[in-house]
Amino acid sequence: MDYDVILIGGGPVGMMLAGELALAGVHVCILERLKSTTPFSRALTVHPRTLEIMDMRGLKSKLLDRGRRLPRGHFASLDTPLDFSVLDSSSNYTLFLPQSETEEVLEQWALDLGVEIRRETEAISVHQDEEGVAVRMSGPQGEGTLRSAYVVGTDGAKSLVRKQAGIPFEGHDATFMAILADAALPGLPPMSVVSRMGEKGIVSILPIDSTTYRILILDPERSFVSKHEPVTMEELRSSLIRTAGSDFGLAEAKWMSRFGNATRQASRYRENRLFLAGDAAHIHFPAGGQGMNIGLQEAVNLGWKLAGAVKGWAPEWLLDSYHAERFPWSTAMLGNTEAQFTLIDTSPGVMELRSIMSKLLLHPEVNHQMAEQISALNVHYTSDDRAPYHVLNGKRSAELILRLKNGDLASSYQLLRSGKFLLLHLSSDAKNSGEWNRYGHLQVIEASLAAKAAHWDDVHTALIRPDGHIAWAVPVSDPDPASTIRDGVVRWAGELRSLTGDSGEQKPGVK
Repeated sequence: MDYDVILIGGGPVGMMLAGELALAGVHVCILERLKSTTPFSRALTVHPRTLEIMDMRGLKSKLLDRGRRLPRGHFASLDTPLDFSVLDSSSNYTLFLPQSETEEVLEQWALDLGVEIRRETEAISVHQDEEGVAVRMSGPQGEGTLRSAYVVGTDGAKSLVRKQAGIPFEGHDATFMAILADAALPGLPPMSVVSRMGEKGIVSILPIDSTTYRILILDPERSFVSKHEPVTMEELRSSLIRTAGSDFGLAEAKWMSRFGNATRQASRYRENRLFLAGDAAHIHFPAGGQGMNIGLQEAVNLGWKLAGAVKGWAPEWLLDSYHAERFPWSTAMLGNTEAQFTLIDTSPGVMELRSIMSKLLLHPEVNHQMAEQISALNVHYTSDDRAPYHVLNGKRSAELILRLKNGDLASSYQLLRSGKFLLLHLSSDAKNSGEWNRYGHLQVIEASLAAKAAHWDDVHTALIRPDGHIAWAVPVSDPDPASTIRDGVVRWAGELRSLTGDSGEQKPGVK
């Protein structure tokens, strides 16, 4: 094998997944057709759950240095905003940050971890067999073939991997096209915000920096133009005048594009040795800034599972759990973006519905539920039916402040920066078993809670997955916690005998 894993596509999802794999010691390569990170950026929002994930990998501070914190979000641009500041998270805000800058941070992280990135290289074909995957590619040195144990398509809506895997991309094409642009608008005071909705269309203008604005226009007169027809400066200017009443001194545009409400999802995210993540797995109307975030969350869900298969410790069911866990949440996301698109309409009936929805969002419970959905803090996975019941099983773990045995304080997110499982003993009778210390992909910590956390008072021991979800929690009342913990660790992290040879060192190689 040339590599353990080849990723086709080097956008933010590919870079995140590459870093996750390299963190676990996987030999990984990215094939990316672009010469460098694109300076043009569709996504501008990093949501709370994504920020939590970045915190678990030590990357959050790097993003905060570049972006602007915003305590509010929106659903279909309704008049009542979503309040993220009340969410149970140490990242209870969104970060306004161009996707290009998020990519730069992730690319540097991946490179620092030893990821090989082959730029100006395009995958031509992908063929899998019982032993691995052959990727035919074309690059600066001509054509050639690389082999790996697994391939992940992070290659966007037109995914070669998805097509060659024969995975259906189910849904519907666009029925409406809109305009997106980053441009200078010297007629606006610096850092102005414009949001207008009327019979002649919808316009939203947000400042990226002191001189550049993100412009989004839904102009009924241009709604049926082909996505492939380039946006011109004259079209941008005339659409601005129609929808906003002014071109705001439009001087130059750095980037102009079209997007629509096409909504599709791959029927499965895995075909044997081939996987999909990000836009290769689903496309949708970009309402609420969820797309990139969902893709990054998929990368973190898949990374440790794929690493476990490569290293030989992953149980057979673990790779299948990627589709089982992520597909329903992507389906829910596609549903809410379609609902938002339906609400972005200036007809009298929809305008009345928007008014009703805005009033409903004034109720804290409704607002909170919608904010959790858009921010992805509501994501939880099916409880392991082989583990004793606990309300935390399958849930996302909010950041815990822990007091270690030596008296020091530590964040659970800091303890996850190695990308390993965290076996957290909170009971005074818990034993730091030397047997678990022989698992190279598991960290054992004895601690107590230094701050209150919902549902954690009744935890003897918990296994927190590398992606920050709780595999299982053993209640204090368990009659035989040692056996329950042993069974739980073996189920999720593998049998010790399958990990070691005579020397006790973890076996290398590809499963």
